[in-house]
Amino acid sequence: MLNRTDLRGRVPAPAQLRALLPRAEMDVDAVLHQVRPVVEDVRDRGVAAVLDYTERFDHVRPARVRVPAAELASALGNLDPAVRAALEKSIARARAVHADQRRADVTTEVADGATVTERWVPVRRVGLYAPGGLAVYPSSVVMNVVPAQVAGVGSLVVCSPPQAEFGGLPHPTILAAAELLGVDEVWAAGGAQAVALLAYGGTDTEGTDLEPVDLVTGPGNLYLTAAKRMLRGVIGIDSEAGPTEIAVLADGSADPAHVAADLVSQAEHDTLAASVLVTTSEELADAVDTELVRRVAATKHSERVEQALRGSQSGTVLVSTLDDGVRVVDAYAAEHLEIQTENAREVAARVRNAGAVFVGPYTPVSLGDYCAGSNHVLPTGGSARHSSGLSVQSFLRGIHVVDYSADALRAVAGSVVSLSQAEDLPAHGEAVTARLPEGAA
Repeated sequence: MLNRTDLRGRVPAPAQLRALLPRAEMDVDAVLHQVRPVVEDVRDRGVAAVLDYTERFDHVRPARVRVPAAELASALGNLDPAVRAALEKSIARARAVHADQRRADVTTEVADGATVTERWVPVRRVGLYAPGGLAVYPSSVVMNVVPAQVAGVGSLVVCSPPQAEFGGLPHPTILAAAELLGVDEVWAAGGAQAVALLAYGGTDTEGTDLEPVDLVTGPGNLYLTAAKRMLRGVIGIDSEAGPTEIAVLADGSADPAHVAADLVSQAEHDTLAASVLVTTSEELADAVDTELVRRVAATKHSERVEQALRGSQSGTVLVSTLDDGVRVVDAYAAEHLEIQTENAREVAARVRNAGAVFVGPYTPVSLGDYCAGSNHVLPTGGSARHSSGLSVQSFLRGIHVVDYSADALRAVAGSVVSLSQAEDLPAHGEAVTARLPEGAA
């Protein structure tokens, strides 16, 4: 079922290793020429353009972009009680984890009368995107909204594609999740046109002002990602999310049924999803392959899952030792990394590069997708080497507030003048000496 790469007895240098490992390809540049006219049209024509593209791509034309409050309340009222209870548990655990991420302002006294304070200020208005393609993702609403609310963002709008089967509204479970979280502004718009509307704003069909946002977060398809790249600077973005990926680092102690189930769980997202097993045990690899054949045939989205597992982005990597395995998963830098080995906590502590690490046999990735309390909006495509997942910090900006007295300025004036002269920027030094008696330090 899975392609194999045998690295036993050899683990190449990081650059070579990255090239050898399976990886989903996402060529954002290849679709920019298709996305650019959409973004520019929305910039120029606003909601009218959004509705035109919605009709073309989603095969429905909503009466308005902003979802009426009554529809949010109705969706929550009609929500399956078991789903509501599960969402409430997910929200509670996410709030508990993210509450501990909030930073306090810190003031440092660098000298008498000289302080620098780092103030943490939330972004004023944020657009949070919830996909609506092959699946519905109320969990993404939770994962985006909770850290934004904990950060103190005062104005939130959830954006999700309209659905023809629901009369041009986003999926009712998305609406219910927004209502449960206290978000009263939801827009029925998807894809590149949604990002453009979030960036530029507009006037709804009934005259309601759709105010632009300062930051857009949340995953989406290739076209949405291209729009985020194109509009970066007009808006802030969290990341350019690619196809989902799971890596499992396992030894002979792992249960092949657990490993196979977890690889399948991520492969069901879409045909580009990446499922990678890194193991010291060829016997485990064989057993996982056998288990995958059974599980893929039995799962609901078997065709999609099989295509993902047989794709070049998925595979098994055989290594000689767990040390080599850690080197491989660090080079891969998975969005989700499971450690299914003996002494799993100790092995997990050695990992440097991963969006999130799931430790031991009873911590599957799907727990993190829904109810672990962690955030599931995570870096993909190897960007976990340098980037973090969505958190409270994603919605905060650090602002340095500098406060010096006259004596404190005088004490450092000579250093400022010397450095300004070294950089051939004498006016910088003069801006200091102009404030001192007789214009000198």
